Amino acid sequence: MIRFFTRWCVLGVMVSFLSTPSAWAQLAPSSSNVRRAVDPAAPCQLHGVVRDDHGRPIPGAVVSALGSSTVFAVSDGQGRFAFRSLPPGSYLVRAHLQGYLPERGRVIQVTATEQTAWTIALTRRNTEKTPPPVLAAGIGPTDAAPESEATEDDHGEVAWRMRHAPRSVLKSAEQAVAGLDDQPSFIDDSLAGIGRAVGTPSRLSSALFTDLSVNGQINLLTTASFDRPQDLFSTNVIAPHSVAFVSLTVPMANGDWTVRGSITEGDLASWIAAGSYKRNANADHRYEAGLTYATQRYLGGNAEALAAMRDGSRNVGAVYAYDNWRIAPRAALGFGARFASYDYLNDRALFSPKASVTVKPSAVDDKLTLQATLSHREIAPGAEEFVPSAIGPWLPPERTFSSVSHGAFIPERLDHVELAAEREATAGVLIGLRVFRQRVNDQMVALFGGGSPDTAATVGHYLVGTAGDFDAHGWGISVGRTLVGPLHASVDYTQVKAKWTDRRPDVVALSRVAPAALRDDERINDLTATVETVIASTATRVFAIYKISDGFAAAVSAASPLARFDVQINQPLPFLNFSSAQWEMLLAVRTLFRDDPLDGSVYDELLVVRPPKRVLGGVTVRF
Repeated sequence: MIRFFTRWCVLGVMVSFLSTPSAWAQLAPSSSNVRRAVDPAAPCQLHGVVRDDHGRPIPGAVVSALGSSTVFAVSDGQGRFAFRSLPPGSYLVRAHLQGYLPERGRVIQVTATEQTAWTIALTRRNTEKTPPPVLAAGIGPTDAAPESEATEDDHGEVAWRMRHAPRSVLKSAEQAVAGLDDQPSFIDDSLAGIGRAVGTPSRLSSALFTDLSVNGQINLLTTASFDRPQDLFSTNVIAPHSVAFVSLTVPMANGDWTVRGSITEGDLASWIAAGSYKRNANADHRYEAGLTYATQRYLGGNAEALAAMRDGSRNVGAVYAYDNWRIAPRAALGFGARFASYDYLNDRALFSPKASVTVKPSAVDDKLTLQATLSHREIAPGAEEFVPSAIGPWLPPERTFSSVSHGAFIPERLDHVELAAEREATAGVLIGLRVFRQRVNDQMVALFGGGSPDTAATVGHYLVGTAGDFDAHGWGISVGRTLVGPLHASVDYTQVKAKWTDRRPDVVALSRVAPAALRDDERINDLTATVETVIASTATRVFAIYKISDGFAAAVSAASPLARFDVQINQPLPFLNFSSAQWEMLLAVRTLFRDDPLDGSVYDELLVVRPPKRVLGGVTVRF
């Protein structure tokens, strides 16, 4: 009880210190940045006005900007819109409103040194019924005007190919259209729409999305994993396989609907799909709800994987809902839960609620924020294969796993309590302090390579187990700042003291293959650095995480690793941009196995033994 009272007294002193501006001025370094920063982007702005073809402002239009981040705004009564605190870079800007034809999306370069203003023009749709135009290749009404009398001759690539297609194709098309004079009008409208899509000089894909209030992204990726560089020339490497990802977002006046999906094929065929709705940030209730579903089917020759999978497949589904309720001008209440079902667990249903209270205690100085968080999380071994990544590209399940002791899979259960404070100091420095306590039952362990340091790890399959139960308490400090232009860096230091209270049946098997995963009472030190930047000359975006810890587990007879990393590079390809699409090249290299949520178990990443290196590359198209 005395120790508990002492820790809370220390927290009170820390909070009092946070509320003193002079103390922050003494602490603020000149070259550090915060990992927990509320806004890690440089202070760039983009604003403008939406007008009609007569120059009158249009209220209620949905304006979207797609780039390094995707943001939406709604024009006000004077047609004005604004995006603030945008990361610098190129953005595809479009506007939509029912009853108006949208202007073609334009790529706008946003920089930190200037504010960008644009006027977007929308043309009201012509509601009068007009005769269908003459279609390329002769498709259309028989009484159409002769080609010589046309006001404009279409010389587009698609139209040229249709005119010069084999006569048998043209004849079939004419026969298909013949005799439609007596059909309902909607058939004529459909044929007219097909004619416009085929006859336009722009790409067919652009024509499909030009008139829709939809923003999207398509990723065509290739990924591979390896343990050691020499494995690239051996059979002990996951053969590069393709991944397709599609995301569609429909911006509304009050929020955004999003549908996402990813799929891959091969010996391990899998896919993941999700749908969600998220309300705008300026509402009193900023709620979000959605669902995900992922499936994995293995057709390879790994006996352990086949024995662990029921009928050769695994299925995982989840639904979630969270709300951030602004109960007062300086106070907000957050609450919600996630319900997941894993078909490879004996007890399939896992429930994870969460609640938080955020307060700005001073009406004069709004730079100080206090937050208290209480959460319970239940997660299954191998869940990282089915839960979409929070910091990287979406990938469907790409590895198989089995129990280290050939027993049943046991989920990990975590109770987490945290008090945190953040304050913006001088020169844009943001400093955060937090204290937390955790109680974990059945801490997960992931093991690659069977624990032998002399043989290459089997990167496409790993073993999972439980190391036991523990209690932990700790504290952390984070410092962050935008250094030069778009360069933003942050450093987070965490110290944890853990006390193990119980062991599980997997301990016997783990003691043979990975004894370093079995811990006694210990103190852990963790340092994580994050860097984000945009190279102005090429508009290249770079994001990197580097994690150093003295708690990483090692295989038998192997030295403990000191660091793991995640690097992602996005390079715009402006020479491929056409119509309303923006092309980017993506390259990522990662040794971190899991994402690093601040309310997750302190051992989740530390007890991953010999995670392989994953390389990901491909092309991203935003429209």
